[in-house]
Amino acid sequence: MRVGAADTIGAGFRDAIPLAVAVGAFGVSYGVLARAAGMGAIAPLVMSLTTFGGSAQFAAAGVLGAGGSAAAAIVAAILLNARYGPIGLTIAPSLRGNVFKRFVQAQMVVDESWAVASRGDGTFDRARLIGAGLAIYVFWFAGTLLGVLGGDFIGDPKSIGLDSALSALFLALLVGQLRSRRAIIAAVTGGTIALVLVPFARPGVPIIAAAVGCLAGWQGSGVDRVSPQVDSQEDGGS
Repeated sequence: MRVGAADTIGAGFRDAIPLAVAVGAFGVSYGVLARAAGMGAIAPLVMSLTTFGGSAQFAAAGVLGAGGSAAAAIVAAILLNARYGPIGLTIAPSLRGNVFKRFVQAQMVVDESWAVASRGDGTFDRARLIGAGLAIYVFWFAGTLLGVLGGDFIGDPKSIGLDSALSALFLALLVGQLRSRRAIIAAVTGGTIALVLVPFARPGVPIIAAAVGCLAGWQGSGVDRVSPQVDSQEDGGS
């Protein structure tokens, strides 16, 4: 990897720090909830390392805490993470290398890294995506660890406002993406769909339906214009 690419990864990491701090606070809340749901100390940490999906992990812990089965918890998590289907479609042309390399890079695709890597024209900076993803990953796990180990001292996350961290985080991500009329229409459409479905639909369904509505803002023509020469240089010719 060239020095320039390394610099871009570092820039992505640095730019994601404000978002990562909010994610870390959200991770603390998850750690506390997971312990209260009877998941123990190890399972929440392993889940944060492997699943790396805040809303899905919260859904799973919530189902288990309410007395639901492991199968129900898994289904709830899958439904919420299904939003990465449309997200993956937009980011896939920017990933480079063989199947294994693309698979590893794809692990860094989360809502926050997607937003940081977006160029605003339908294309994405792969190095910034990786850097931002690494920042979010580190803070998410650190927050989970703090919540699991310090849950007895932290108490109810709602008492210090940690429960509102996710809403504030996604609002910040949304504002940064409203760069065109099409984006605004997509955001309003998705928000309206979710708002209508939340009172009676199962967890995960509203966000999937909202994601489908937001496909109106996907500019596929911009995604296709990725230069193979530039990508080859970024990969060091590999």
